[in-house]
Amino acid sequence: MNDKLVTLIGGGGFVGRYVAQALLATGARVRIAQRDPRQAFFLKPLGGLGQTQFVGADVTKPETIAHAVHGSDVVVNLVGVLAGDFQRVQALGAQIVAQAAAKAGVGALVHVSAIGADRESASAYGKSKGQGEAAVLEAFPNATILRPSIVFGQEDQFVNRFAGMIAKAPVVPVLRAGAKFQPVFVGNVADAVVAAASDPEVFGGKTFELGGPDIITMGNLIRWIAKTIGRNPSIVELPDFAGALIAKGGFLPGAPITKDQWTMLQTDNIVTGTDGLAAFGIEATPLSTVAPGWLVRFRKAGRFGRRAETHAEVHVA
Repeated sequence: MNDKLVTLIGGGGFVGRYVAQALLATGARVRIAQRDPRQAFFLKPLGGLGQTQFVGADVTKPETIAHAVHGSDVVVNLVGVLAGDFQRVQALGAQIVAQAAAKAGVGALVHVSAIGADRESASAYGKSKGQGEAAVLEAFPNATILRPSIVFGQEDQFVNRFAGMIAKAPVVPVLRAGAKFQPVFVGNVADAVVAAASDPEVFGGKTFELGGPDIITMGNLIRWIAKTIGRNPSIVELPDFAGALIAKGGFLPGAPITKDQWTMLQTDNIVTGTDGLAAFGIEATPLSTVAPGWLVRFRKAGRFGRRAETHAEVHVA
């Protein structure tokens, strides 16, 4: 990857910042493309002089994407939304990126999708992701599709959101306590992107699912987070009829939930296809080895509230 020009669409986001860092370490030139590139300027110190470039781009505006990918050796599409117009961003937007990459003669395209992507999905999110994948492969048949499970890391909006809720509430209601996840570390996802981008002859035209070493139920995840941050709330596992009513109302105390998110929770979010981390030769990082380091801020006295200890492992399902 040394000196190759890699354009990251959505490169200033949670996953993008780790992908950028991994690419910069290989010597690649990294172009960060997003709607407001100023929000990604914090990435400048991660590269050498002249190693990063920032451009404005919007996946719903073809002319901006064509400008962003011009001259690129590799394009990585990291854009996704958890709310809003899924079809416009995750289906049409993915198509626009792939068509622009093909027209620009890009050597490799990596499209980051999600486990559960399926054109027949009952979830609008999953359906748009599946449609996006199909559109990408139609426009750029040698693209690599990556489908991560829930991605965790210091800046995530999953583990941190639950930790914040547990830290504040004496009672924590849990929806779909038996639903299974296979959380994958954001650093592993970044390494997978670099591996796929580095060798399109081997990995192009294929789909890989990315999951961590542990399969965890929602209930066990909540209990592990509570133990890790030294909290002891009453954890109430709600029956499905109550969860459906809460989703219809659109709000769970401490965390909003939409009808579509409730629909997604009906299906386990685990690797069932090709294990991408194994295929790329990446050792999966357990949640229990890295998360306690940043979750300490949710403890009552933060980093200074306890003696050093060995952190408990996450209970698998």
